[in-house]
Amino acid sequence: MTRSIWKGPFIDGYMLKKAENARNAKRSEVIKTWSRRSTILPQFVGLTFGVYNGHKHIPVNITEDMIGHKLGEFSPTRTFHGHAADKKAKRG
Repeated sequence: MTRSIWKGPFIDGYMLKKAENARNAKRSEVIKTWSRRSTILPQFVGLTFGVYNGHKHIPVNITEDMIGHKLGEFSPTRTFHGHAADKKAKRG
């Protein structure tokens, strides 16, 4: 189920402050965040967020196409190493 429209998109409060500070400083530094659940807003376009995936911060450069999506969508938490049967097929 999606979030109610009257509530607006979810965003952690500190993220807006960090984004405004980074935009005013005009430096291209990575903004580290653990908030994978926050929605990407138009104010974030052009900034780089380091989104934590449980192991490390993955840099995500925000573009216009990402607006409305969640930050967690762009930093996968699981690494797919292939199926066990594929290794046998490749050797033969």
